[in-house]
Amino acid sequence: MTEPAMTERPSAELPPDERAHLLRAIALAGAARERGDHPFGAIVVTAAGTIVEGLNSVVTGADPTGHAETNLVRIAAAALPAAELTASTLYTSTEPCAMCAGAIYWSGISRVVYALGEDELIRIVDAQEGIPTLALPCREVFARGGRPIDVVGPVALPEAAAVHAGFWTTPEGHA
Repeated sequence: MTEPAMTERPSAELPPDERAHLLRAIALAGAARERGDHPFGAIVVTAAGTIVEGLNSVVTGADPTGHAETNLVRIAAAALPAAELTASTLYTSTEPCAMCAGAIYWSGISRVVYALGEDELIRIVDAQEGIPTLALPCREVFARGGRPIDVVGPVALPEAAAVHAGFWTTPEGHA
């Protein structure tokens, strides 16, 4: 098994287009929150520049697996040829959970860039009673697979934590 590349970067080190892609994923997280879902968003960007978007739908879809990345993988896999998906990068507002990392792995996507790290999200969420968390970094999930996935993150963007501010104390945050 090949260990995934592990890169942590401040936002200043990201090329402007990649920073813009992460900010778009964070904006989608805000849109998910505004419609009553958990604040997570993600996009896939192909080598040709095609962008596919996904939002969390856990609450509005009444589906605990309706995470942004898993929803996105379903949409992108249906819309893009496998070779194009494999050459794509997935940008996400928050580090993919174990379930989403599995979906990303099986999709063939070869690169993931995320803003808010799982450890920081757990610090935000764990401050609340009764919200389950699963501490299993995406790099650990990817490392168990038979192909490398380049992982960049966490990328220091204050907007990534800001979209979660106050959310996990609301009824939607406990759904």
